[in-house]
Amino acid sequence: MRSTQMQRRVQQLVLAAKRRAHFTSTRARADVISRMADFRSIIDLMKDEYGIRIRKWRKQMSGCAWCVKYSDGRSVRWIESPYPKTPISLAIFLHEVGHHAIGFDNKWPRCEEEHHVWQWALKKMRSLGVVPDKRVTRRVELSMQYAVGKAMRRGLKNVPEALVRYLPAA
Repeated sequence: MRSTQMQRRVQQLVLAAKRRAHFTSTRARADVISRMADFRSIIDLMKDEYGIRIRKWRKQMSGCAWCVKYSDGRSVRWIESPYPKTPISLAIFLHEVGHHAIGFDNKWPRCEEEHHVWQWALKKMRSLGVVPDKRVTRRVELSMQYAVGKAMRRGLKNVPEALVRYLPAA
């Protein structure tokens, strides 16, 4: 008798846990959907404000920005990035938009351009009401370490003051 009561109690607890898990996942899905709707408005705003076109939504967490200039004077601004669903994918999207916002024709070393673009993306995120979390900050750190390391391997002699903290440990 006692073991059947115990089995019933275990079954009740398992059923209650399943209900909680379903409620939590449904709630989490609703949060993601509402965040995606907010991010959709950010995407539309950036496309209108900077005149960019999205060539492709990437599955990877990487991006690319380029500008095609035609002989008749037209230019088309393109980006590829992950579709913004989370703060980190939004940061990558805004980073690529930032390349167009800041411009490609600046006379900075490439790693310094990356630094300015990341700062622009983080500032834009905050102004749009999305707080950069630890994953975003970590992504920026790793990206900048890679960019500075690459510049050093390619022969950069004078590292700008703002980028010294990203130098690889020797």
